[in-house]
Amino acid sequence: MTVSIEEAQLSLKQLIDKTAHGEQVLITEGQKPVAELVPVQTNGHRPVFGSCKGMLTIVSEDDDHLVDFKEYMK
Repeated sequence: MTVSIEEAQLSLKQLIDKTAHGEQVLITEGQKPVAELVPVQTNGHRPVFGSCKGMLTIVSEDDDHLVDFKEYMK
């Protein structure tokens, strides 16, 4: 969709609503493009707490495997 600056000033809220639904709006001044309204790209996926439950197996309950790490950090 293409609108002039004057039209954009009068209907900014409606133009923003259109971009929220995926439409791009080109704003012109004297037939020359000067700006563009585009939808914000979000990944739309939010992690859900506990969604990986059962996917991790703990093979050792002791701290013996940390000995080498402690020596390395000295």
